[in-house]
Amino acid sequence: MAAFTPDSDWLHWHQSPSKPSYVPPAGAVDAHCHVFGPGDDFPFAPERKYTPCDASKDQLWALRDYLGFSRNVIVQATCHGADNRALVDALNHSNGLARGVATVKASVTDEELQALHAAGVRGVRFNFVKRLVDALPFDSLQSIANRIKNLGWHIVIYFEAQELPELYDFFTSLPTTVVVDHMGRPDVSKDVDGPEFGLFIKLMQENPNFWSKVSCPERLSQEGPPNYSDVVPFARKIVELFPDRVLWGTDWPHPNMKNHMPDDGHLVDVIPHIAVTEELQQKLLVDNPMALYWAD
Repeated sequence: MAAFTPDSDWLHWHQSPSKPSYVPPAGAVDAHCHVFGPGDDFPFAPERKYTPCDASKDQLWALRDYLGFSRNVIVQATCHGADNRALVDALNHSNGLARGVATVKASVTDEELQALHAAGVRGVRFNFVKRLVDALPFDSLQSIANRIKNLGWHIVIYFEAQELPELYDFFTSLPTTVVVDHMGRPDVSKDVDGPEFGLFIKLMQENPNFWSKVSCPERLSQEGPPNYSDVVPFARKIVELFPDRVLWGTDWPHPNMKNHMPDDGHLVDVIPHIAVTEELQQKLLVDNPMALYWAD
């Protein structure tokens, strides 16, 4: 019997995704995905905001191969809190084909950081989405930032567009490379050339240490699958303005999706609409993630 029962409204990840029409370039990286548990082996955090279904490393590898990718960047899921054991286990069994982004507390020791580095962790994630955390992590991020800079790690930040004005000065004070999840979650019903997304463009233009993931159309779209066409102009603009500082990922197994569970094959087929040339696709899927995660 499972130790954890998923939330009653939890949508299970897609059991039979379509084979994408788009074929990624050789060496392509899914640079944003997760593992959940299995809960019997790697219990979920007591303070978690959701209880997911299991999504194991072996199921992730199978999806990677099926979609035509070569490598993964596994991001610590909030359901595991700062217990990175499931992440480290996946990295240790990846044959060098996965890197990780961990969650750590200010109390983390240098020895623990070194152990995470040895496993393949190259970044730390901080969540500024108010509905997903009890308190915004200003203090812990400030105390950790300089320590991870010495390891050559970067910071990943997750926030929503309406929160950027109050967070802007703090974010731009960070001393490392900073990767923004999902373009800062823009409201795609608004003008791509309007002031709200314009602030995110300014953030990227004026701070060359900032990168963006152009992932998760399924979270941003109001039009929905399979094309998520209302998200495309936003992602394409970021890819074309900042071709050397963009990443893409599936977000498998798609935590906290409430309206629909995306077909991962459909998500891959969005890529040539946001990166419209082979050169841009090569940077987005291979050159950029390799430079950030496998530089050593």
